[in-house]
Amino acid sequence: MIIGKLWRSFKAQLNKLANFFWTADPIAQMQYEYDQAVEQLKTGREGLAQYRALVERVSRQVDGDKKHVAQLEGKVKSYLQAGDRETAAKFALELQKAKDEMAENVAQLEMHEKAYDNNVAKIKRATSKVSEIKDKIKKYDAEIKMSRAEAELAELAGTFNFDVTTDMGQIESILQDQIDTNRAKARVASDLSEEGMEEIEREAAAEAAMAESALKQFEMDLGLITPQTANVSEEAKDLGPAQRQTETN
Repeated sequence: MIIGKLWRSFKAQLNKLANFFWTADPIAQMQYEYDQAVEQLKTGREGLAQYRALVERVSRQVDGDKKHVAQLEGKVKSYLQAGDRETAAKFALELQKAKDEMAENVAQLEMHEKAYDNNVAKIKRATSKVSEIKDKIKKYDAEIKMSRAEAELAELAGTFNFDVTTDMGQIESILQDQIDTNRAKARVASDLSEEGMEEIEREAAAEAAMAESALKQFEMDLGLITPQTANVSEEAKDLGPAQRQTETN
C-alpha cells in the first residue's frame, strides 16, 4: 500500500515535470514528437521492405507450384493416352497434392499481398501526417516568434507611452534642433576663424616694406642706384602713373 502511494506520487511528479517542459517550449516538444515519428516511419519502412521480400518469396513459390501442377497434368494425360493407367494414377495423386499445396500458397500470397498493401497505405498516410506536422511546426514557430515580438513592442510602447502618430513629430523636431545646433557651431567656428586677419595683413605689409628697404640698401651698396634716384623712384611708386602724368603736364 505504501509502495503504491509512493509510485502514484512519483508519477504525479513526472507529470508535473512533463507539463513544465510542454509549456516551457512547446515548439521544441513538437519537434521532438516529429523526430520520433520520422524515426518510427524509418523503422516501419525497413520492416515493410523485409515483409515485401517475404511476399516475393511466396509469389515465386506459387509460380513454381503452377509450373509443377502443369507438368503433372501433362504426365497424367500422356500416361492415359499411352494406356498406362497405373502410372497415370500415381501422377494424378501427386497432382492432387500439388494443387492443394498450390491453393494454400496462393491463399497465403493473397493474404500477404493484402497486408502489404494495407501497410503501404498506412505508411503513406503517416508520411503525409508527418509532413503536415512539419508544416505546422514551421507555422507555429513563425507565429509564436511574431506574437512575442508584437507583445514586446506593445509592452515597450506602453512603458514609454509611445504613440507613432504623435511622438514621431516630436522626434523629428528634436533631430532638427540638433541639426540647427550643429550648423550654428560650424558658423561660429567659421566667423572666429577670421579674427586677427587684419593684424596678420599689417605684419605682412611691414615685412614687405622692410624687405624693399633692405633691397634698396643692397642696390646702393653695389652702386646700382644712388640715394637720390632711390627717393625719386620711391616717390614715383607712391604717386602712381596717373598722377605722374599730371605733374609732367
